[in-house]
Amino acid sequence: MVSLDEAVVAKYRKSGFEFEILVDPYRAMELREGKDLPVEDIVAVEEVFTDARKGERAGRENIVKVFGTDEFSEVAKKIIREGDIQITAQQRREMLEMKKKQIVFFIHRNAINPQTGTPHPPERIERAMEEAKVHVDLFKKVEDQIPAIIKALRPIIPLKFEELEIAVKIPAVYAPKAYGEIHSMANVIKEEWQNDGSWIGVLKIPAGMQDELYEAVNRLTKGDALVKILKRM
Repeated sequence: MVSLDEAVVAKYRKSGFEFEILVDPYRAMELREGKDLPVEDIVAVEEVFTDARKGERAGRENIVKVFGTDEFSEVAKKIIREGDIQITAQQRREMLEMKKKQIVFFIHRNAINPQTGTPHPPERIERAMEEAKVHVDLFKKVEDQIPAIIKALRPIIPLKFEELEIAVKIPAVYAPKAYGEIHSMANVIKEEWQNDGSWIGVLKIPAGMQDELYEAVNRLTKGDALVKILKRM
């Protein structure tokens, strides 16, 4: 449970009714963006109110009428996802900065400079966003904001979204340890264990991850791996 002192009100209005719950604003935003979190880790108390600050509880009949259930976790999730989260000015500034960094990281990892074939440094992307006066929507998922942001950035920095298919061969001595980490960071679309115990995989990654993948493979194999780009998409 969240501390009552740190909780804010999440409010939901429908059909003339108002419902409120007390939530951690940061975890509530994570749930709103699609992260799977237990409701008990987000709320300060498992109660639905008509006025949380006054402690006035909502009646079960009205809860069922609006939400179709009185199961608290389902009601709370709907209030968080579709209602208004009443954050402070300081919390808003902190959350906007976090969302901005998420957007910068997304572009850095998934897009490249088509003139060089390499990703733009995060600092360059951030400066371009400032120059383009990009509006970051606190309550909108990163992926949903990317098309408009890319359109705003393209007059300032060249951007191209590209995926790579990369073949990797890991020697037998390193393969068991490297296998799990490679699977966790890349989409392995084909793989095969060789008779000598080595592992060959075909990976699909965003182009911006190329350096990160190379560094990981070299670290895991002490530089004793074969890596080859098969296709750019």
